[in-house]
Amino acid sequence: MNRALSKTFSKRSSTAFNLLSGISLAHSRLDQHRPVIIARLRLARRWKHTERHATLLSDAQRSTIYALSTPPGKAGVAVIRVSGPETELVRTRLLPKSATNPPEPWRMERCRIRHPETGEVLDDGLAVFFKGEQLNIPEMNESFTPGAGPKSFTTEDVLELHIHSGRAVISSVLGALSALPFCRPAEPGEFTRRAFRGGRLDLTQVEGLKDLIDAETDGQRRMALRAAEGATRVLFEDIRQEIIGCLAHVEALIDFGEGEDIEEGVYEQARQRAAVLLERIRAYLRDSRRGEILRTGLHLTIFGPPNAGKSSLLNFLAQREAAIVTPVPGTTRDILQLAIDIGGIPVIVSDTAGLRPTDDLVERIGIERAQTASVPFLFSCPRLLTSAKNSVSRHLASLITEDTLFLYNKLDLHPDVSGLKLGPKQWAVSLRTGRGTENFLASFAQAIREKYNVEDDSHAPVITHARHRTHLESAANFIDAFLETSVNDIVLGAEELRYAAKAVGKISGHIDVEDILDALFSDFCIGK
Repeated sequence: MNRALSKTFSKRSSTAFNLLSGISLAHSRLDQHRPVIIARLRLARRWKHTERHATLLSDAQRSTIYALSTPPGKAGVAVIRVSGPETELVRTRLLPKSATNPPEPWRMERCRIRHPETGEVLDDGLAVFFKGEQLNIPEMNESFTPGAGPKSFTTEDVLELHIHSGRAVISSVLGALSALPFCRPAEPGEFTRRAFRGGRLDLTQVEGLKDLIDAETDGQRRMALRAAEGATRVLFEDIRQEIIGCLAHVEALIDFGEGEDIEEGVYEQARQRAAVLLERIRAYLRDSRRGEILRTGLHLTIFGPPNAGKSSLLNFLAQREAAIVTPVPGTTRDILQLAIDIGGIPVIVSDTAGLRPTDDLVERIGIERAQTASVPFLFSCPRLLTSAKNSVSRHLASLITEDTLFLYNKLDLHPDVSGLKLGPKQWAVSLRTGRGTENFLASFAQAIREKYNVEDDSHAPVITHARHRTHLESAANFIDAFLETSVNDIVLGAEELRYAAKAVGKISGHIDVEDILDALFSDFCIGK
């Protein structure tokens, strides 16, 4: 093997030395390699901290920003947030007489807010100052982790003004801030972007925070909170570190080769670890997209023959008259959609046109849309027969899947249900009289909760965004490619593992994801 080529492919072989504890170096040769190990460790850490230093300096050099962090309009309290290197100066100019000097961090104090040019009192409110920290590069034996460091959200000095939420008050305070030449209005999501740049949050936590703000159901809240608190970050970082562990073994083998320095079977050990990790990743990918569905909503379509009571079911679930109900077949001609909370899961229920042969153009278009609507379906049938199989026409049978839920309506017209064989996904009700509806709603909600595990944090969805799935699939492909390489292609195998680690790193933002950041932060409100 060409040693020069191997060296070229292992520029980051210092990674191997971080994890050499898992590789048995011969004691007689350890002292010989120790200076090389230490030198490479120092070089790698110096590069890492220099890059970090440059990032934080660029943050600190940016202007001080401000924005209203609460919704505009009349309310009891409005919060205006200021962040940046000149925050203390902002505090001095707006609170010249009321605030203690120097400020006592993280202590709420009453103050009179004044215009910096005229001295006019704008409001009598509260202020709290959060102290960021000056750049402090860690020692060589320390490592940076998201969430460490300054005790403010953005990692910069932050001032929050709690004022009366009248339009005139808010406008006057924002006007006072605009009069300061070193301040500017914040862009959408800019406070959170600075928190990301400063290491307070990683990309999965930023996404979790955004999802938490957007959460409309308890299931969405629980999942988003886990991500915002760092559970998703820890999981993906564990995967990345496991890949790096395999890579360390392989690169050590490239540098030293098996023999006196490295124990035998190192490459095979790396392959075994990678195989276990690959199966773990594939298990996450085989999750029926639970996380994405819980975050964006489960699409559930009501379909069946005309005049079966589908619109009545939609009204029952919505607890209001959302659809027109008449005894005339074909009343519903298009798909009506309604978002509701069922068992903590957002469910987008669609009421479709009755499926039947028809010459009406508008009705046929509605039927065609019903046939191409999202699954799973909720099947509403007016006839009570002995089983689901013989109660479904050929026209409808082709639409039934293993996820189809059956609801037999109009129980008031067929009071004798002794011959009906109801399975776990089948219910019989009368939407007109209410018979059976309480049991249906409870068991239906429970079935949804069990399917998506919204109450069990130990089985919470790992993949909550489409980009997570894309990067995990990419990492799995690279690991699979590594497993197909032989010991004779060890350099190529190391490269596959390196690409796998990069793919997982893109999930949390370890790798440059500037285009993702621009799209993500633009969806935040101005003051977040």
